[in-house]
Amino acid sequence: MFQQRTGLVKSLLRQWQLQSMVIPGIIWMFIFCYIPMLWLIIGFMDYSIAKPMLQSPFVGLKHFEEFIGDDRFWRSIRNTLGMSAIKLVFGFPIPIFFALLLNEIRSIRFKRTVQTISYLPHFIAWTIFGGIMLNWLGEGGVMNQLMMGLGIQDREILYNSDPKYFWWITYFSDVLKETGWSAIIYIAAIAGIDPALYEAAELDGANRWQRMWHITVQSIRPTIAILFILAVAGMLGSNFEQIFMLKNNMNMRMAESLDLYIYNMGLVSGRHSFSTAVLFARSIVALGLLFLANYMSKKLTGDSIF
Repeated sequence: MFQQRTGLVKSLLRQWQLQSMVIPGIIWMFIFCYIPMLWLIIGFMDYSIAKPMLQSPFVGLKHFEEFIGDDRFWRSIRNTLGMSAIKLVFGFPIPIFFALLLNEIRSIRFKRTVQTISYLPHFIAWTIFGGIMLNWLGEGGVMNQLMMGLGIQDREILYNSDPKYFWWITYFSDVLKETGWSAIIYIAAIAGIDPALYEAAELDGANRWQRMWHITVQSIRPTIAILFILAVAGMLGSNFEQIFMLKNNMNMRMAESLDLYIYNMGLVSGRHSFSTAVLFARSIVALGLLFLANYMSKKLTGDSIF
């Protein structure tokens, strides 16, 4: 054990130029992620922004009991889990399929063009992309024109004003915006596969689909498992910017996610202690989901984060 630690220290010292590049990221994470955790204590207090934090009275689990009895809280949980489940089941595999198909393209120029085009929506802020989506989904928008042209509907529909469409709108807009960017890590994992494996499989008579399944997919399986675990752990989180841009008074019944609920309670209503208590409880549950997903993945596939 001592020799291993000594070898690790020597390796870090030899690579000090490379290792020092992570220092700004560590400092940023410490300042913006760890130090703010000290303020979680206000979830157990009747905090007032008008006086110092420690002068606010402690109230124990009062705020936790309040949000557990709030129907609006449970509605936000339902909406969050509904949108997250749709994205996990129908959205998680799409970047994998995209990366696999992109890997099969033989023309380097065409492959790079497709990659570049697929990345571009990620760099468009949701304030802009959300406006584009609202335009497409409105009367006379692309979606209505397409559906009427295909004969699927005979009149224009205000999609974003009907609550029953909202979950699917968030799913399709997220896929459209993030598929190319999410596929990068799979493309990188595929690039690390030994070409000799493909050559050996081709000599054995394996066709393209067999090589894709038995070599490419199996080689990137650990990457898929880790990202799936993280996706499950993040099910209680939602894309706040996306939902904030697409919500309105008519679809709020299906649009208010847990993040939006915390925002409305904390910043809009000024209930800082209450919203902190909700956030704290959400983090504990997310941690539990992480351990559960990691355990199930380790049991079923042998791949896990820890």
